[in-house]
Amino acid sequence: MPETPSSQHRAVLAVDAEAIPAEQRPEPGPIAVLPQPEPAFVAAVQEAGGTVEPLSDRTRGVVWLSYKDAKDFPPVLEEHPGIGWVQLPFAGVDAFADILAAEDRPGLVWTSAKGAYAQPVAEHALALTLALLRVLPKRVRARSWATEQEGTSLYGLDVVIVGAGGIALELMRLLEPFDARVTIVRRSEDPVPGARRTVTAERLHEVLPTADVVVIAAALTGGTRHLFGAPEFALMKPTARLVNIARGGLVDTDALLEALRDGSIAGAGIDVTDPEPLPDGHPLWDEPNCLITPHQADTPEMVAPLLAERIRLNVAAFLGDGRFVGRVDPGAGY
Repeated sequence: MPETPSSQHRAVLAVDAEAIPAEQRPEPGPIAVLPQPEPAFVAAVQEAGGTVEPLSDRTRGVVWLSYKDAKDFPPVLEEHPGIGWVQLPFAGVDAFADILAAEDRPGLVWTSAKGAYAQPVAEHALALTLALLRVLPKRVRARSWATEQEGTSLYGLDVVIVGAGGIALELMRLLEPFDARVTIVRRSEDPVPGARRTVTAERLHEVLPTADVVVIAAALTGGTRHLFGAPEFALMKPTARLVNIARGGLVDTDALLEALRDGSIAGAGIDVTDPEPLPDGHPLWDEPNCLITPHQADTPEMVAPLLAERIRLNVAAFLGDGRFVGRVDPGAGY
């Protein structure tokens, strides 16, 4: 069974708990763990006081553990209208966008893992950032001793983070020792504590020209697809680096390839791609200033204890006070 997360992880997991009024809470009852009842997550439900049963007319809650099998989920709700709470497995819920839109109704609560995996993903974002600044993609390809001095320190740089969720907050904490000047780009203009400044998404173009590093940590929705394309890369400094640890569809892949080739930006570190997986032979693999990791900022070993804790918290909310963590807004898509 996964180990219990540290108290630090618990703090991240609990940041966005919100109570639902008693009259709007889903009816408690048996919970189905699907599509396969993995023992660790069955145990998490039981430890929080929940009853795990196979899917039936008695089912009132569902813990859905598969992102790849999202297409198999709609019939579960269609055939079992008594379900009032659904826990999804990852922070991003774009694979479930169609059913979220179709099932945006009172009495059905959706929760995801948003915020739960903030620490490992932010750690990966920092690793990609440092690797790019220290030209490690070039170094690992080298077969002879370089004589040209290259590399940039992260200390004091201008870092733009697109998104203001758990990953962004955790990344800001990791950047504190480097005294980076952090700008947060988000939907709301409410200031984010710890950021030097916060701007709305409509002002993204204003902050790109001075950014040394741009980290994408936003949700993929209909409105954010290809948020970064040729116009955005044209605004960035030729010394700037792009890091994407969110979703591949936030970046226009063709535009990114062109920006790397023509020197519009100095490098890119991407854990997510569009298409994904990135096919063998795709030209991005050959770009010397592009560092690609195969969507492993949060491996199963890293996230299992964090998802188990998210499940425990939300089972307790389902059975008790309705203080669900990571609640999804079906209309917004995250």
